[in-house]
Amino acid sequence: MSFKEAQSLVNQVRDTINRELIGQQEVVDQVLITLLSNGHVLLEGVPGLGKTLLVRLLANSFSGDFKRIQFTPDLMPADVTGHVLFDMQENNFKVRHGPVFTNLLLADEINRAPAKTQAALLEVMQERQVTLEGKAKELPTPFMVLATQNPIEQEGTYPLPEAQLDRFLMKVVIDYPTEQAEIDLTKLVTTGFIDDQDAFQSNTHLLTSDQVKALQKVVANIVVDDQVVEYAVRLVRSTRETTLLQRGAGTRACLALIRSARAHALLRGSDFVLPDDIKTMAFPVLRHRVALSADTEIDGFSIDQVLTKILSSVDAPRL
Repeated sequence: MSFKEAQSLVNQVRDTINRELIGQQEVVDQVLITLLSNGHVLLEGVPGLGKTLLVRLLANSFSGDFKRIQFTPDLMPADVTGHVLFDMQENNFKVRHGPVFTNLLLADEINRAPAKTQAALLEVMQERQVTLEGKAKELPTPFMVLATQNPIEQEGTYPLPEAQLDRFLMKVVIDYPTEQAEIDLTKLVTTGFIDDQDAFQSNTHLLTSDQVKALQKVVANIVVDDQVVEYAVRLVRSTRETTLLQRGAGTRACLALIRSARAHALLRGSDFVLPDDIKTMAFPVLRHRVALSADTEIDGFSIDQVLTKILSSVDAPRL
């Protein structure tokens, strides 16, 4: 697939989703960037802002397999990955594949399940395989986890372990849309449809599994100058050196920054990465990989405010 073909195909998917999920263009871009980067995304926002809808719209544009898991306090790890059971009629053991054996997996309200169930996704997200009875079984390709969560302040939620958070390429925060976008969305959904879901039932498959893999290959070959790589690494290392943060980002954040910046370059129509691509991706890539220090939290600073300070303190290369 050529660069121009990739750009045209991605723009079609982006425009199709934006026509229905009005007012969340930046969020749509970040989810597409995650797909193009062969990563996983964590979507956070209060109920009713379209987190699950966004995932469904992406699934509607994709002809591969899509499965959904509703995370609840009583969900068990085997409900996610599958298990081995004994078949009485055939007198042998059979493997029952869990819902993770798919291309797109929606882990809905992932922080409503306890840590042991959340941990069932660790091997799945990193190794893209499931170990059952000591045997590793590979997942289909492409494979992407799209997890949604409500803010931790919401009642009945469990914080995600650091190890799991680090496996998400991005944490995307969905905020309230603008007033005009909310008016347009309300008109769209309430005119001619008796149910909210009826307004989003289009199944225009624009992407196949092979096309997604071809797009990911195009993104992987986008040019990144050595100075840009060094800039990304300096940004990540700066999160470990500031007293504003209790915990800085690890090396996986450097990889995530470069991969997502490549995909961002494709979305803006360029076949090379600029320092501005790194800056744009810094927030969704780093915000879930760092933790505020106690003093910073008491002073009322948010993680994004601290990242803004770090970005302004690290000089970007001039290309």
